[in-house]
Amino acid sequence: MQGVPAFELIAHRITWSLLFLLGVLAWQRNFSALRPAFASFRSVSLNLLSSLLLAANWTVYVWAVNRGQVLETSLGYFLVPLVNVVLGSLVLHERLRPLQWASIGCAALGVGLMLFRVGHVPWVALSLAGTWAGYGLLKKKSALGSIAGLTVETLLLFPVAIALLAWWHHTGVGALGRVDGRTQGFILTAGVVTAVPLLLFAYGAQRIRLTTLGLLQYLAPTVQFFIGVFIYRETFDAARLQAFALIWLGLGLYSTDGLWAQRKLLLNR
Repeated sequence: MQGVPAFELIAHRITWSLLFLLGVLAWQRNFSALRPAFASFRSVSLNLLSSLLLAANWTVYVWAVNRGQVLETSLGYFLVPLVNVVLGSLVLHERLRPLQWASIGCAALGVGLMLFRVGHVPWVALSLAGTWAGYGLLKKKSALGSIAGLTVETLLLFPVAIALLAWWHHTGVGALGRVDGRTQGFILTAGVVTAVPLLLFAYGAQRIRLTTLGLLQYLAPTVQFFIGVFIYRETFDAARLQAFALIWLGLGLYSTDGLWAQRKLLLNR
C-alpha cells in the first residue's frame, strides 16, 4: 500500500477497526461496556488522549515503513520497555534498581551513537517509543476492558477519520475506487489486521506469566529488524550495528533485572 498516503491509511484503519469492534460487541451483546468511558469528563479526557497517542503511533509507523525506514521502526519498539521504565520513574515515582539505571544508560548511549555516528536524530524510533509507552501508561489507568477500550478510542477518532475520507473521495484523491483491487482489499481489511493482534495480546496478557509476556514483546521488533535487513535490504552499517548492540544490551539488563525481581518475590512468599 505504498502508494496510499499514511494519513489516508490511518483514517481507513480507524474506520474499519471501529466497524469490526462494534461487530464484536454486538456479537457479545456488550455495548454497556462502553458506558464507563463517558461517565465523567476525566474518563473522556483520558480516552481521548490515549486515542490521540495511538493515532500518532500508527501514523508515524505507517509513514516510516512506506519510506523505507523499517529498521528505525524496529529500534523504536525495542526502546519501548526502557521508556516504560523512565515513565514509571518520572510519572509514577517508582524507584529504579541499579540494573534498570544501567539499561537506560545503554539505551541512551545507543541513541547518542545514532546521532553522532549515523548523523541524524532517530526521531521515528523516539516518536514510536514515546507514543506507545505513553499509550500503555494511560491504558494502565483505564477501567475499560481491551475490546471496550479500543472501541472507545476508535470511536473518538472516527468523526475526523470519516470526514477526511469523505473529503478525499469528493476531491478525487481518495484511494478507494481509484486503485487496483488488491490494494483496495488490503485497505478494507485494515480494521481486522489492526484489531485482532491487539485483542489477542490483551487476551494473552491475562493468561501467561508476566516474564513470558515481557520476553514476547521483543518478537515484533525482532521480526521488523529481519524484514528491514533481509527483505528490504536497508542500510545496516557498523555504526547502526553498534547503536543497536547497545540498546540490545540495555534490553538484556532490563530482562535480567525483571527475572531476578520476580524470582526474589517468589522466594519471599
